Amino acid sequence: MKPRVSGRRAAALLLILFPPVLCAMALEKGRREAPHRQSEWQNLWYSNFEEFQRMNEPTFDNNTISNVTVQLGGSAFLHCRVRNLGERTISWVRRRDWHILTSGMFTYTNDERFQVLHAEGSDDWTLQIKYVQKRDNGTYECQVSTGTGIMSHFVNLHIVVPEAFILGNGEHHVDIGSTISLVCIIEKSPSPPQYVFWYHNDRMINYDTARGGISVETEPGPKTHSRLIIRDAHDTDSGNYTCSASNTEPASIYVFVSEVSGDKLPALLRRKTNSGASTADLAMTALSLMWLLSFPSLALAAR
Repeated sequence: MKPRVSGRRAAALLLILFPPVLCAMALEKGRREAPHRQSEWQNLWYSNFEEFQRMNEPTFDNNTISNVTVQLGGSAFLHCRVRNLGERTISWVRRRDWHILTSGMFTYTNDERFQVLHAEGSDDWTLQIKYVQKRDNGTYECQVSTGTGIMSHFVNLHIVVPEAFILGNGEHHVDIGSTISLVCIIEKSPSPPQYVFWYHNDRMINYDTARGGISVETEPGPKTHSRLIIRDAHDTDSGNYTCSASNTEPASIYVFVSEVSGDKLPALLRRKTNSGASTADLAMTALSLMWLLSFPSLALAAR
């Protein structure tokens, strides 16, 4: 009977001691494997976190226009499209003086021509500049702050000033009773001018009904042509003629209306001299005029 009792005690002792031994062995194995498991967990965590960061990092739309050309006096729209902006803020900075123009929807300049346009839910933050001036020419920066620094998108704004010129060499000579025909050409204009006005001295004559015989024909295009026609020219039509188009530097020409006669010859020669004609040209002009003036007398004498 004693061996049986001893066996029972031994079994009971094993049942008491075996679980702690198993637990200790499991803990020891866990301690040996812990660094490896922690390394795997860290790699998995950081990999996912960096991927998460990359997925949520702001990015600029590569298709956004970076060069904008606007005519003097027009409106400029500088676009900046940013994806995954989140709670971050977009700012527009003028690079020539590092002036912060806007931040978010707020404007930080007293110049009321500047404002930011943004529709809720849109990725586009547009800087609008109204009535652009020559000094607005330059580079503008759209920037957003991130956890790693500042991201920027640059837009170059080019202001163009259309130019007008009147065909001729600065002056135009016509005889009394003939037709004055002047052509003005406007170029370097992204869009045709809204209007072209003609002035005689300081008086606009596009719609002059008192004088009569005046017409203006304008053909818009990449190079806008405007023609001024004045029929049955009088000496009072002499003077300075100016072609003035919207947002364009004006151009002028001087028109002389005169009757070719003996007493007009010195005045005509003076005009030629003032226009820079050579001595040979002046001599030829004088001889031609003298021949024209003397031809009627010669014809009568021949009879």
